[in-house]
Amino acid sequence: MSITAGNYTFGPESGRLLVNTTRTGLGAKAGHDLTIEVTRWRGDATIDAADPANSSVTVEVDADSLEVREGTGGVKPLTSSDRAEIEKIIREKILRVQKYPTITFRSARVDGTAESFRVEGELTMVGATEPVSVQGSLSEERVQGSATIAQTRWGIRPYSALLGALKLGDEVEVRFDAGLVPKQ
Repeated sequence: MSITAGNYTFGPESGRLLVNTTRTGLGAKAGHDLTIEVTRWRGDATIDAADPANSSVTVEVDADSLEVREGTGGVKPLTSSDRAEIEKIIREKILRVQKYPTITFRSARVDGTAESFRVEGELTMVGATEPVSVQGSLSEERVQGSATIAQTRWGIRPYSALLGALKLGDEVEVRFDAGLVPKQ
């Protein structure tokens, strides 16, 4: 079954939105590469399979809803206390959710086919708006894809510890896999 033209919604009830981080620096072996899940988000898509240029997408994320799901690597396993501390740092120091509670993506242009598309748009977070390119595919009413985001483009200084010996890589990968639900 292929996707039909129309308006759709998607979110955590039909899929996942994940952020993957990497570590760098002299102390990288001490840290963890993280998989962080966005637990509160919603998307709206208008799909025109015959003319993708007429398609559009908007995604809104509750910046306070990021939860650490996995930490790989590191000298010791990631504990629940470690997860809680990382989530606090994300909320308070990185995304500053008290001042910037929402992260928003709005498409400006869609190219390609359902099997392989590219969405150019603007991502707004921590008070800054910058262009982003998303690669994806659509099949059987599921949309999948990813984008790479350099935090410094939004004025975010990648987290560091151990006097700067352990650093979060500037680029994070955002991945999504969600079912499309027709709007009623």
